[in-house]
Amino acid sequence: MRILIAPDKFKGSLNAREVAENIALGLRDVLHDAQIDIVPMADGGEGTAGVICDALDGCWLKCQAYDPLGRVIDARYAWIENSKLAVMEMSEAAGMRRLSESERDPFLANTFGVGEMILNAAQRSAREIIVGLGGSATNDGGFGMARALGFRFFEQEKEQELTGAVSQLVKLARIGRPRNLSLPKIIAAVDVRNPLLGANGATGVFGPQKGAGEDEIEVLERALTKLADVVSNDFDIDYRNEAGAGAAGGLGFGLMSFCGAKIRPGFDVVAEAVGLESKMKSVDVVITGEGSLDRQTLEGKTPAGVARLARALGKRVFAIVGRASKDREVCELFNKVYELAQPGMSEKEQMARTAELLRESARELAKTL
Repeated sequence: MRILIAPDKFKGSLNAREVAENIALGLRDVLHDAQIDIVPMADGGEGTAGVICDALDGCWLKCQAYDPLGRVIDARYAWIENSKLAVMEMSEAAGMRRLSESERDPFLANTFGVGEMILNAAQRSAREIIVGLGGSATNDGGFGMARALGFRFFEQEKEQELTGAVSQLVKLARIGRPRNLSLPKIIAAVDVRNPLLGANGATGVFGPQKGAGEDEIEVLERALTKLADVVSNDFDIDYRNEAGAGAAGGLGFGLMSFCGAKIRPGFDVVAEAVGLESKMKSVDVVITGEGSLDRQTLEGKTPAGVARLARALGKRVFAIVGRASKDREVCELFNKVYELAQPGMSEKEQMARTAELLRESARELAKTL
């Protein structure tokens, strides 16, 4: 029997490779002769650069950049030398993980450091840059990133340049383009399909997670609306309603508007890079997983992508997850879902025992094969 294990990370516990290896250990306890292949996966969120770097035998490069609050950090991104491909995660410079809980402030947090990382890769003659758009602490529509690239933002009356809080964008009147900006092809890898604005947009859905109260949400929405209006007027393009424009606090919109980027589902980008389909064709069973399985999984998360590809190829597919909702549409993607969460076990204990519980669930699954 040939088995392919293609999970995402269990956030806060194990990375995708560690998840896959623990599932494999559990399977081998029962299926001694099974041939097991491991393909760690990601979907544009955190871990994307590492998965592609490992799969394509890349290395890591460092550059100085600003964090969301303007502090100098060493940021890193993956570099694939033979194709001059840079793979970076916006969260490396502008992610929630760069801030303590008390520092979360979507008015002040910005994506300037993401622009610095893009410029660094461009200066190294990158032919293509993949930017994963998960885990953001920002809600600036790419305002900070664009400033790092040389775009200038002005208010009307005094022609004063806007360089501070995102809320300043409500005064935006015009945008100045940089001279001699030359960027390679850029792919924005997303795991959500939200537009920039509205109830389902960047601010409405993700603003509260980043520390925005009701009054701040209203101001941020007005700021991003004005940004979209001025971009439309000055550049004659309008990406506000594109699926994924609202990813990473509107950075999807910013990358399309200021960098000519193409938005693609992160799962598809990673699956192509690691050759997932060709590896899946010759196996009998596929196993995937991630920390949480719910309605959001259907929007482009790894387990849904793996399951749909496995179904298209006529393979049985199983999921091992931390927690699972009882949503019928989600559950029907898989032949069976195995859940690590157990009655009476706290989330903290479950996270501490993730490796052990993965092996236990894999043994249970193996007995049915």
